[in-house]
Amino acid sequence: MSVKERLKLYLKEKKITERTFAEAIEVSSGYVNAISKSIQPDKLQRISIQYPDLNQVWLLTGEGEMLNDKTVKKSESRQSVHREGIPLIPIEAVAGFGRGDHVGVCYEDCEHYLVPEFMERGVEFLIRVSGSSMYPKYANGDILACKKIHEILFIQWGKVHVIESASQGALVKRIFEHDADTIRCVSDNKDNYPAFLMPKSDIRSLSIVLGVIRLE
Repeated sequence: MSVKERLKLYLKEKKITERTFAEAIEVSSGYVNAISKSIQPDKLQRISIQYPDLNQVWLLTGEGEMLNDKTVKKSESRQSVHREGIPLIPIEAVAGFGRGDHVGVCYEDCEHYLVPEFMERGVEFLIRVSGSSMYPKYANGDILACKKIHEILFIQWGKVHVIESASQGALVKRIFEHDADTIRCVSDNKDNYPAFLMPKSDIRSLSIVLGVIRLE
């Protein structure tokens, strides 16, 4: 059985049309039928993001099972506090992520994605960029991979962080130390989003951005 045949078998099993599949990974509608011997790495990454239950080893080689054993089905998500992969959470939910009762809500309600490179680097959550304040570094719709900072000594000044502030909610900015009590928050889109100062006492948590997922 070829890669194309295995992919078609998966789509049939999951009752997904080839058109829907092509739209999800942003390729032409005839992509599935055009597959020859293998699938390009960038397309595999998109497939992994959109269809995390598909075992890519099986897809490429035929070895193992079609579906990942550890993938939690949506219908089962309410019955388990742990789901495989990294949760994609709304940026406004950063305030509750990793603390108290909000943890269960985030894990249960969010989509999870298996991105081995991010998991190896300790990424704890994903958020989607909204707006253009960090353009051209990050564009509207990009998905940022984030890791919480628990010690101020490990802050990498000048890097992009997700700031959870008491006064302004969650923000994505480059941060610089201004003085002992204040940080400076800087947007890459400086013409439209001026820099501003934020008291360190206003910061509830910081998460550094370690990577990005972007579809061209």
